Amino acid sequence: MSAALGYPLAALAEIAGCFAVWAWWRLGASPLWLAPGLLSLALFGWLLAQIEAPAAGRAFAAYGGVYIAASLLWMWLAEGVRPDRWDLLGAAICLFGAVVILAAPRGT
Repeated sequence: MSAALGYPLAALAEIAGCFAVWAWWRLGASPLWLAPGLLSLALFGWLLAQIEAPAAGRAFAAYGGVYIAASLLWMWLAEGVRPDRWDLLGAAICLFGAVVILAAPRGT
């Protein structure tokens, strides 16, 4: 699976799963939120494992930048908290780092 497709899908699954735990623990939501949350976290792990990369650590490191940007988008769309300029600058730096990790020329 390409990183352009896999990373955003993995981020959505991870954030949804973590938010289910957050909603139960911090917002007083029903414990029933945990079942789909755990399924979502399992889907996240499976999606991340589908990324074509020669090393898991490199795939996970590059994913970090996408996760940060997706988390801020979640904060805005799902929680109604608009990212400020510092959030956006930090996300841009992280996404740039992810591109460097994924696109760097490497010898064999």
